Amino acid sequence: MTLALPLLLAGFGLGLSLIVAIGAQNAFVLRQGIRREHVLPIVLICALSDAVLILLGISGIGFVIESFPVALTVVRIAGAAFLVGYGVLAARRACATGTLQVTPNGERTSLGTAILTVLALTWLNPHVYLDTVLLLGSIANSHGPDGRWLFGIGAVAASIVWFAALGFGARLLGPLFSRRVAWRILDALIAVTMITLGIRLAFLA
Repeated sequence: MTLALPLLLAGFGLGLSLIVAIGAQNAFVLRQGIRREHVLPIVLICALSDAVLILLGISGIGFVIESFPVALTVVRIAGAAFLVGYGVLAARRACATGTLQVTPNGERTSLGTAILTVLALTWLNPHVYLDTVLLLGSIANSHGPDGRWLFGIGAVAASIVWFAALGFGARLLGPLFSRRVAWRILDALIAVTMITLGIRLAFLA
Protein backbone atom coordinates (compact mmCIF):
# COMPACT_ATOMS: atom_id res chain seq x y z
CA MET A 1 0.00 0.00 0.00
CA THR A 2 2.95 2.35 0.62
CA LEU A 3 3.76 2.15 -3.09
CA ALA A 4 0.23 3.03 -4.18
CA LEU A 5 0.68 6.81 -4.20
CA PRO A 6 4.01 6.79 -6.11
CA LEU A 7 2.50 4.49 -8.74
CA LEU A 8 -0.60 6.65 -9.07
CA LEU A 9 1.55 9.77 -9.42
CA ALA A 10 3.85 8.06 -11.92
CA GLY A 11 0.87 7.06 -14.05
CA PHE A 12 -0.60 10.54 -13.71
CA GLY A 13 2.68 12.16 -14.75
CA LEU A 14 3.24 9.99 -17.80
CA GLY A 15 -0.40 10.17 -18.83
CA LEU A 16 -0.31 13.96 -18.63
CA SER A 17 2.94 14.12 -20.58
CA LEU A 18 1.44 12.05 -23.39
CA ILE A 19 -1.85 13.97 -23.51
CA VAL A 20 -0.64 17.54 -23.02
CA ALA A 21 0.77 18.29 -26.46
CA ILE A 22 -0.44 20.55 -29.21
CA GLY A 23 -2.43 18.59 -31.74
CA ALA A 24 -5.71 18.32 -33.59
CA GLN A 25 -7.66 16.82 -30.67
CA ASN A 26 -6.50 19.34 -28.08
CA ALA A 27 -6.96 22.22 -30.50
CA PHE A 28 -10.55 21.10 -31.15
CA VAL A 29 -11.33 20.77 -27.43
CA LEU A 30 -9.80 24.18 -26.80
CA ARG A 31 -11.75 25.72 -29.68
CA GLN A 32 -15.05 24.28 -28.50
CA GLY A 33 -14.28 25.36 -24.94
CA ILE A 34 -13.64 28.92 -26.02
CA ARG A 35 -16.89 28.89 -27.98
CA ARG A 36 -18.65 27.12 -25.06
CA GLU A 37 -20.22 24.59 -27.42
CA HIS A 38 -20.97 21.00 -26.33
CA VAL A 39 -18.04 21.02 -23.90
CA LEU A 40 -19.35 18.29 -21.56
CA PRO A 41 -19.94 15.58 -24.21
CA ILE A 42 -16.62 16.38 -25.89
CA VAL A 43 -14.70 16.15 -22.61
CA LEU A 44 -16.48 12.89 -21.70
CA ILE A 45 -15.71 11.31 -25.08
CA CYS A 46 -12.03 12.24 -24.88
CA ALA A 47 -11.61 11.03 -21.29
CA LEU A 48 -13.61 7.81 -21.74
CA SER A 49 -11.78 7.00 -24.98
CA ASP A 50 -8.44 7.38 -23.22
CA ALA A 51 -9.65 5.21 -20.33
CA VAL A 52 -10.69 2.42 -22.72
CA LEU A 53 -7.40 2.61 -24.62
CA ILE A 54 -5.35 2.60 -21.43
CA LEU A 55 -7.20 -0.42 -20.02
CA LEU A 56 -6.86 -2.26 -23.33
CA GLY A 57 -3.15 -1.54 -23.36
CA ILE A 58 -2.64 -2.80 -19.82
CA SER A 59 -4.79 -5.90 -20.31
CA GLY A 60 -3.47 -6.86 -23.73
CA ILE A 61 0.21 -6.37 -23.12
CA GLY A 62 -0.16 -7.92 -19.67
CA PHE A 63 -1.34 -11.16 -21.30
CA VAL A 64 1.61 -11.16 -23.70
CA ILE A 65 4.07 -10.57 -20.88
CA GLU A 66 2.60 -13.38 -18.79
CA SER A 67 2.95 -15.76 -21.74
CA PHE A 68 6.30 -14.47 -23.01
CA PRO A 69 8.31 -12.74 -20.25
CA VAL A 70 11.03 -11.77 -22.73
CA ALA A 71 8.46 -9.52 -24.41
CA LEU A 72 8.80 -7.09 -21.50
CA THR A 73 12.43 -6.44 -22.39
CA VAL A 74 11.64 -5.98 -26.06
CA VAL A 75 8.73 -3.63 -25.35
CA ARG A 76 10.75 -1.72 -22.76
CA ILE A 77 13.52 -1.00 -25.27
CA ALA A 78 11.01 -0.07 -27.96
CA GLY A 79 9.16 2.13 -25.49
CA ALA A 80 12.37 3.88 -24.47
CA ALA A 81 13.23 4.59 -28.11
CA PHE A 82 9.71 5.90 -28.72
CA LEU A 83 9.83 8.16 -25.65
CA VAL A 84 13.10 9.71 -26.75
CA GLY A 85 11.78 10.14 -30.28
CA TYR A 86 8.57 11.69 -28.93
CA GLY A 87 10.65 14.07 -26.84
CA VAL A 88 12.71 15.09 -29.86
CA LEU A 89 9.52 15.81 -31.83
CA ALA A 90 8.21 17.91 -28.93
CA ALA A 91 11.50 19.83 -28.91
CA ARG A 92 11.10 20.47 -32.64
CA ARG A 93 7.55 21.73 -32.08
CA ALA A 94 8.87 24.05 -29.38
CA CYS A 95 11.27 25.56 -31.90
CA ALA A 96 8.76 25.75 -34.76
CA THR A 97 7.04 28.91 -35.91
CA GLY A 98 3.34 29.48 -36.39
CA THR A 99 0.26 29.99 -34.26
CA LEU A 100 -2.71 27.94 -33.11
CA GLN A 101 -5.85 29.37 -34.67
CA VAL A 102 -8.77 29.17 -32.26
CA THR A 103 -11.38 31.92 -32.23
CA PRO A 104 -14.91 32.17 -30.89
CA ASN A 105 -16.19 33.47 -34.22
CA GLY A 106 -18.07 31.58 -36.93
CA GLU A 107 -21.12 29.39 -37.22
CA ARG A 108 -22.23 27.23 -34.32
CA THR A 109 -21.20 23.57 -34.53
CA SER A 110 -24.04 21.07 -34.13
CA LEU A 111 -23.83 18.43 -31.39
CA GLY A 112 -23.72 15.60 -33.94
CA THR A 113 -20.92 17.22 -35.89
CA ALA A 114 -18.94 17.94 -32.72
CA ILE A 115 -19.26 14.33 -31.53
CA LEU A 116 -18.29 12.84 -34.89
CA THR A 117 -15.35 15.21 -35.13
CA VAL A 118 -13.93 14.43 -31.71
CA LEU A 119 -14.43 10.68 -32.26
CA ALA A 120 -12.54 10.88 -35.55
CA LEU A 121 -9.75 12.99 -34.05
CA THR A 122 -9.40 10.48 -31.20
CA TRP A 123 -9.84 7.06 -32.83
CA LEU A 124 -8.47 7.75 -36.31
CA ASN A 125 -5.19 9.08 -34.98
CA PRO A 126 -2.56 6.33 -35.30
CA HIS A 127 -0.39 7.92 -32.62
CA VAL A 128 -3.02 7.30 -29.95
CA TYR A 129 -2.48 3.55 -30.30
CA LEU A 130 1.29 3.93 -30.03
CA ASP A 131 1.10 6.34 -27.10
CA THR A 132 -1.76 4.94 -25.05
CA VAL A 133 -2.05 1.26 -25.91
CA LEU A 134 1.54 0.26 -26.62
CA LEU A 135 3.74 2.75 -24.79
CA LEU A 136 1.69 3.53 -21.69
CA GLY A 137 0.47 -0.06 -21.45
CA SER A 138 3.99 -1.46 -21.62
CA ILE A 139 5.33 0.95 -18.98
CA ALA A 140 2.36 0.18 -16.72
CA ASN A 141 3.07 -3.54 -16.99
CA SER A 142 6.68 -3.03 -15.95
CA HIS A 143 5.26 -2.32 -12.45
CA GLY A 144 3.92 -5.85 -11.98
CA PRO A 145 0.45 -7.47 -11.94
CA ASP A 146 -0.96 -5.21 -9.22
CA GLY A 147 1.06 -2.05 -9.76
CA ARG A 148 0.09 -1.79 -13.41
CA TRP A 149 -3.54 -1.09 -12.50
CA LEU A 150 -2.59 1.65 -10.04
CA PHE A 151 -0.37 3.14 -12.73
CA GLY A 152 -3.28 2.92 -15.18
CA ILE A 153 -5.68 4.59 -12.75
CA GLY A 154 -3.23 7.46 -12.42
CA ALA A 155 -3.05 7.79 -16.22
CA VAL A 156 -6.85 7.76 -16.52
CA ALA A 157 -7.07 10.45 -13.83
CA ALA A 158 -4.60 12.57 -15.80
CA SER A 159 -6.80 12.30 -18.89
CA ILE A 160 -9.91 13.34 -16.96
CA VAL A 161 -8.14 16.29 -15.32
CA TRP A 162 -6.55 17.50 -18.55
CA PHE A 163 -9.60 17.38 -20.79
CA ALA A 164 -11.86 18.86 -18.10
CA ALA A 165 -9.38 21.69 -17.49
CA LEU A 166 -8.86 22.30 -21.20
CA GLY A 167 -12.54 22.18 -22.09
CA PHE A 168 -14.08 24.03 -19.16
CA GLY A 169 -11.12 26.31 -18.51
CA ALA A 170 -10.67 27.25 -22.16
CA ARG A 171 -12.46 30.56 -21.69
CA LEU A 172 -9.58 31.64 -19.46
CA LEU A 173 -6.84 29.73 -21.28
CA GLY A 174 -7.87 30.80 -24.75
CA PRO A 175 -6.00 34.12 -24.87
CA LEU A 176 -2.88 32.45 -23.47
CA PHE A 177 -2.80 29.38 -25.71
CA SER A 178 -3.68 31.35 -28.82
CA ARG A 179 -0.09 32.55 -28.51
CA ARG A 180 2.52 30.22 -29.93
CA VAL A 181 4.97 30.99 -27.11
CA ALA A 182 2.70 29.25 -24.58
CA TRP A 183 2.70 26.03 -26.65
CA ARG A 184 6.46 26.36 -27.10
CA ILE A 185 7.02 26.43 -23.35
CA LEU A 186 4.62 23.52 -22.88
CA ASP A 187 6.27 21.46 -25.62
CA ALA A 188 9.72 22.24 -24.21
CA LEU A 189 8.66 20.86 -20.81
CA ILE A 190 7.18 17.79 -22.51
CA ALA A 191 10.43 17.25 -24.44
CA VAL A 192 12.52 17.26 -21.26
CA THR A 193 10.07 14.94 -19.48
CA MET A 194 9.81 12.41 -22.32
CA ILE A 195 13.53 12.22 -23.05
CA THR A 196 14.29 11.80 -19.34
CA LEU A 197 11.69 9.02 -19.01
CA GLY A 198 13.03 7.33 -22.13
CA ILE A 199 16.59 7.27 -20.84
CA ARG A 200 15.48 5.97 -17.45
CA LEU A 201 13.36 3.27 -19.06
CA ALA A 202 16.24 2.17 -21.32
CA PHE A 203 18.45 1.52 -18.30
CA LEU A 204 15.71 0.05 -16.08
CA ALA A 205 16.93 -3.17 -14.49
